[in-house]
Amino acid sequence: MRIGVDFENTIVCYDGAFHAAALEEGLIPPSVALNKNAVRDHLRRNGQEEEWIHLQGLVYGKRMELASPFGGAFDVLRTLVAKGFEVAIISHKTLHPYRGPAYDLHLAAREWLDQKGFFSQVGLAREAVFFELTKAEKITRIATQRCTHFIDDLPEILADQQFPATTKPLLFDPAGSFPDAGFPVIRDWAQLDSVLTARS
Repeated sequence: MRIGVDFENTIVCYDGAFHAAALEEGLIPPSVALNKNAVRDHLRRNGQEEEWIHLQGLVYGKRMELASPFGGAFDVLRTLVAKGFEVAIISHKTLHPYRGPAYDLHLAAREWLDQKGFFSQVGLAREAVFFELTKAEKITRIATQRCTHFIDDLPEILADQQFPATTKPLLFDPAGSFPDAGFPVIRDWAQLDSVLTARS
């Protein structure tokens, strides 16, 4: 089996990173919930859309080290690789932020994977990490990599008409945001092994 996994908000959790970076930049009070969307909503309520855009570029680039893997992601992927599963990370990510300093977002993400041990300890192959510039290219990559399963936090990717029919879609939805999405749901990384076994 070849398991494809999205990167943004599937392997990497940005909640603490956005909160910490926003505090450092003086954009939020400490009382704002430790949650990416809470930070975004606070800034937008205060007419600070430009500051939100700047913050995204900062977190996804220069301050990527503030982000953490979702609980269980590291250990579950390491176990799958040890069992002989092939794992590929396939994600949609622009090369640079839309505005602000031109951080290399692809490089920042790869360095984060390296620093967190996904290559040296999980056993993920460096050549099996793909950051595509568009969602269409991401879906094409899922097909060309012949993923038997693909895990994503966005139902729109899994429901796209071009999503390969030979790939089983799995929705990563820890907050239960999409109760009617119509896909098998993973609420926690610890569920993945049993889901793959049941649906392989």
